[in-house]
Amino acid sequence: MVSTFHGLETARRGMNTQQSALYTTGHNISNANTPGYSRQRVNFESTTPYPGPGMNAPKIPGQMGTGVQAGSIQRIRDQFADKQFRDENNKLGYWDSRADALKRMEEIMNEPSTEGLSASLDEFWKKLQDLATDPQNTGARDVVLTQGRAVADSFKYIAESLNGIRDNIKSEIDLAVSTINSIAEQINGLNQQIKSVEPNGFLPNDLYDERDRLLDQLSEMVNVKITPNPSGGNKDPLAVGTYTIEIVGDDGTSLGVIVDGENLTTNAISLTTATETGDPTNKTYIDKIALNGTNISTESFSAGKLKGLIESYGYVQNDGKMAGIFPDTMKNLDKLAYVFVTEFNQVHQNGKTLNGTTGQAFFEYEGNITINSDATNPSNWMGAASKIKVAITNRDEIAASPNSPQTNYGDGANAYALGDVITKDFTKFTGTGAIPSDLGIQGNVKSFYAGMIGTLGVTARETNLRKSNAEYTKDSVELRRQSVMAVSLDEEMTNLIKFQHAYNASARQITVIDEMLDKIINGMGVVGR
Repeated sequence: MVSTFHGLETARRGMNTQQSALYTTGHNISNANTPGYSRQRVNFESTTPYPGPGMNAPKIPGQMGTGVQAGSIQRIRDQFADKQFRDENNKLGYWDSRADALKRMEEIMNEPSTEGLSASLDEFWKKLQDLATDPQNTGARDVVLTQGRAVADSFKYIAESLNGIRDNIKSEIDLAVSTINSIAEQINGLNQQIKSVEPNGFLPNDLYDERDRLLDQLSEMVNVKITPNPSGGNKDPLAVGTYTIEIVGDDGTSLGVIVDGENLTTNAISLTTATETGDPTNKTYIDKIALNGTNISTESFSAGKLKGLIESYGYVQNDGKMAGIFPDTMKNLDKLAYVFVTEFNQVHQNGKTLNGTTGQAFFEYEGNITINSDATNPSNWMGAASKIKVAITNRDEIAASPNSPQTNYGDGANAYALGDVITKDFTKFTGTGAIPSDLGIQGNVKSFYAGMIGTLGVTARETNLRKSNAEYTKDSVELRRQSVMAVSLDEEMTNLIKFQHAYNASARQITVIDEMLDKIINGMGVVGR
């Protein structure tokens, strides 16, 4: 026989379980706007029916249900969507950091415009043509001197600005490394908490969410591989365990463990730098990334914000050569400044000033750059753009006339020759040491600089396109991910009503059973008494 009080226990279990579902629904509603929160649900399970199998089981028509219980409180999450999101987030972090660096470079180069280096060179050429038509005109000489300073200032402004942005990028790299190490420490702390909770049979869903949120942030910085480590004890089958996190390369091979989920430890990453041989400016480049006692080549790194920043700042390639978006542009600018100044000075020294003197340089360098030195030695041209200045201080010192036995100060042939330095092919340069082939540059001053701007524009456009594609893919994956894990207030309100009615129904069942028991106890007795 079934106990008279059987229905009370069934209704009590129903009330308790529906109450748990109501509380969980309230928790979802409260965290509807919490970043990284995954909606949770109570997994209802039927309790063991009565009677259970056995020799002494009562003989009744069949097993009767004993109610419901909350088997577990599970968060709703799509692990595959998480992996897709982190892969795309990693790509976006890489292209976004590169796009930002190129944008800042374009703002500095400021081409095409009426104020950039190209415009300054055009104006300088025009003023030299004006001087050539009237080389004794003091006004024309003043303008050439002023415009020469403008050209020097343009070179200097671009070089110094690019170097300043590069220094800022180095600060961003240091911040990125610090952020990666901080996230690793936070994840390790969450691993420790999770490992202490799971063996007791609980699911620390909020800790899982926080860990996944941090992993999303980490995936933007570096490409990571996640390996779960199951907890021991009386863990729930849905328990996720601790995470071991490795940084991986382009081919998916592990470059080192940053969070050890088994031993609950972390390994911080750090950077080593190097300078280029012969560089008088002592520019530093990222050489290796140190992790857990291993030095990792920067080229081994997969995508991610850190790699994008390193490629913008400058790094040592596997072959030992230096490369990078900013260093390459700065080197080309230095080469251009070097060959321009060397050839311009050579032509100027071949002319004659109004004072009748020859051999005077128009431009000079501040610091340790040597005029007319060997172009094959980087120490003789690196940093040239940032150190140019006009050497002459008097307008009469401009050598506009040719150096000939019959001096004719009205002949502006040398001024024409000075203007030709801007437009003539590099192969016609005669300045000592200013052999463009030694520097790997072609064309002329104008076309080479235009080529630099064109290359920058094409690279920036391609980078922005890849960034847009990565952003679109990431947003698409995130939309699909949120459709699974995000809290829908409409759905939660529906659940709230559903669980409330179920709770009320269980309460009503208790009332009905109470009335039944009251009838038995108080309404049944001996007739006639």
